[in-house]
Amino acid sequence: MGKRDYYEVLEVSKNASADEIKKAYRKQALKYHPDKNPGDKQAEEKFKEAAEAYEVLRDPQKRQRYDQFGHAGVSGPAGGGFSGAGMTIEDIFNQFGDIFGDFGGFGGFGFGNSRSRSSRRVNKGSNLRVKVTLTLEEIAKGVEKKIKVNKYVTCTACQGTGARGSSGFSTCDTCHGSGHVTRITHTLLGQMQTSSTCPACNGEGKIIKDRCTTCHGEGIVKDQEIIKINIPAGVAEGMQLNVSGKGNAARRGGINGDLIVLVEEQKHPELIRDGNDLLYHLYLSFPDAAVGSTTEIPTIEGKAKIRIEPGTQPGKILRLRGKGIPDINGYGKGDLLVSINIWVPVNLTKEEQKLIEKFQDSPNFKPDLRKIEKGFFERIRNYFE
Repeated sequence: MGKRDYYEVLEVSKNASADEIKKAYRKQALKYHPDKNPGDKQAEEKFKEAAEAYEVLRDPQKRQRYDQFGHAGVSGPAGGGFSGAGMTIEDIFNQFGDIFGDFGGFGGFGFGNSRSRSSRRVNKGSNLRVKVTLTLEEIAKGVEKKIKVNKYVTCTACQGTGARGSSGFSTCDTCHGSGHVTRITHTLLGQMQTSSTCPACNGEGKIIKDRCTTCHGEGIVKDQEIIKINIPAGVAEGMQLNVSGKGNAARRGGINGDLIVLVEEQKHPELIRDGNDLLYHLYLSFPDAAVGSTTEIPTIEGKAKIRIEPGTQPGKILRLRGKGIPDINGYGKGDLLVSINIWVPVNLTKEEQKLIEKFQDSPNFKPDLRKIEKGFFERIRNYFE
């Protein structure tokens, strides 16, 4: 079963403002919050689904790609544009926990320990961008690409913790492991309580006593990684695909960034792409056009034979249905349009010239302007049907 439309998930219209999307997400998150629905797997999945929809629609660039290409525009091999595809509930709180506090009355004031889960600062790895050049054949069929990326990866010596062994940490004395500090100030209106990220541990709740000698306490190192990218059929020049979690690793066990893949289309030597349709210019000799013939033309699948009817006129469009590019959203395939051109020889022998001159006075070789004009408009109409 395919994914639901993100706008449908949040119950907003496609022209909803950023504030409306934010409020709609909060509403869904409140409704399906795991603390409010303990043990309810269906509610947990809807909680994750709402977070996925919000992660895409809150970002103007991702939202634009989603509006244009659907789920394929924000999806990668991991499945889904949500950078937390496969993430836990804990990860969602780490990434979006602050949104609950923006509205008050939630995030620890009535639903379990949600505040403690969302208060600690979580590191986020940066996104990476790569360009992938595809042939027309690869675009038509879809393809798996393997690319080598220079990036930050998790340090294997410390498993990304930044410390030498489990004893390399100590609880932060400033925030006592909570990751935030609370200050009370006295004003004319009474006491005011504010909460902020702990400056001693940067919101992590713990201090590294014994740093890893490989990554020097960062939890990440520079390295290379070979990444498999599944390119769906029907992508277009300039389209961006989002590969979740394949960007730079985050410091000390945070959330990895994404790998953004920019599609570049390599020009085909014979076929021209026009959306999901393909265009081929076929040049015929005058005899072939006049008496008819059979000829081969290139297609994505290989060569195909077509029949040229006697009296075929230049500019005529032959349509081979279903021989174009698949629609990225699965709505069928485009067509192959064959544009007929007549090749007029430039260098004639004397014998050839005399043969052609014999036909100059024949009425069959005189152009009928009314038929030409009618045929022109028919070709235009057939092209857009």
